[in-house]
Amino acid sequence: MSDSSKQPGGLLRATDGDQAHRVTFVELFFDLVFVFAVTQISHSLIENQNLFTLVQTVILIGAVWRVWVDTTWVTNWLDPDHRRVRGMLFVLMLLGVLMSSAIPEAFGERALLFAVTMVAIQLGRSIFTALAFRRSRPDNYLNFVRIAIWNLATGVLWLGGAVAPEELRLPIWLVAVVVDMAGPRLRFVVPGLGRSEVETWNVSGAHMAERVSLFLIIVLGESILVTGRSFAEGTLGPLAILAFLAAFTSTLLMWLLYFNHGQEHGSDFISGSSKPGLIAQVAYTYIPLLLVTGILLTAVADEIVLVHPLGGNEGAALERWTAGLICGSSVVYLMGNLLFKRAVGLPWLRSHLAGAGALVILFFAFSSISPLLLSWLANLVLVAVVVADHKSYRRGATG
Repeated sequence: MSDSSKQPGGLLRATDGDQAHRVTFVELFFDLVFVFAVTQISHSLIENQNLFTLVQTVILIGAVWRVWVDTTWVTNWLDPDHRRVRGMLFVLMLLGVLMSSAIPEAFGERALLFAVTMVAIQLGRSIFTALAFRRSRPDNYLNFVRIAIWNLATGVLWLGGAVAPEELRLPIWLVAVVVDMAGPRLRFVVPGLGRSEVETWNVSGAHMAERVSLFLIIVLGESILVTGRSFAEGTLGPLAILAFLAAFTSTLLMWLLYFNHGQEHGSDFISGSSKPGLIAQVAYTYIPLLLVTGILLTAVADEIVLVHPLGGNEGAALERWTAGLICGSSVVYLMGNLLFKRAVGLPWLRSHLAGAGALVILFFAFSSISPLLLSWLANLVLVAVVVADHKSYRRGATG
């Protein structure tokens, strides 16, 4: 049987059966590019610890996330096992490696390489998908025409920022990433073409939930890589061991907060919804950006604690920076979990809000305690939230 005869729609996935929801090996292979991208982003902030680099980091996270999640939406509809779709993904992988290689100097000498490859990925994928839909699904075809126009418009901003003077690059790219993120919420409205209808976003809920979960596993894995590398390169001693255990514990707690109950409930909720596309837009397109950011910032904080567990004489500004990363990263991750669980039908969880409040209080107490102690105290807050979350789930399951 030829590839084109597998599906009535040619390049499209089956709409029922296991094939409609299965995560394919080529999709997992594609994700390897983003292991590299995430590593590059976290290392850039570790090497340049300041607010300016933090803003750059957030912009880069947003850009990389859009590349990945937009591809995930596409592979909900296209059959990754079809030779043409697979070929498209391989081309995106090549461009993704080039884009990731430019990340450390994305706001410097390699700005044009970063922008050109990212725009090529976004625009090329949208055009390919539009052509795949042209005959069998005219509504989706028109959706991707709109998306391609949005990609072209934001591409002008990304490329313009790359060739602009360095002092203008950050504000231009900040606008670009905001416009990129606004596209799905505005349903890619284009004058003369209208906007996309929610009913046409007929994604596989199970596939989308699993893909996002796998991406979070990638980012959590990067946190372990950072911790393991720093511990291996450092001097072995009681403080180093305590710092390593604190870092590993924070990664474990973040896994529990999302995967213990939230991931399964989210997968069931979106799979059983009559409008999975609307849920996918909020719960699996926007909110995970907070989770990814929280994990990456935690990895950076863990690195700092491993290198300087007792702080040092670097000055009050750097001490405040370290405390802000330790507490702020956990606040961002908790709020991401809170919003995700709410978006998939769970009530507002007061434990998450209380945990975020406790972490804010810890931040203002940073001057009297060491980074290592602060890291363990932040972990205790997360432990309390995990326990409260489990009790809330048990009450709901038995109520």
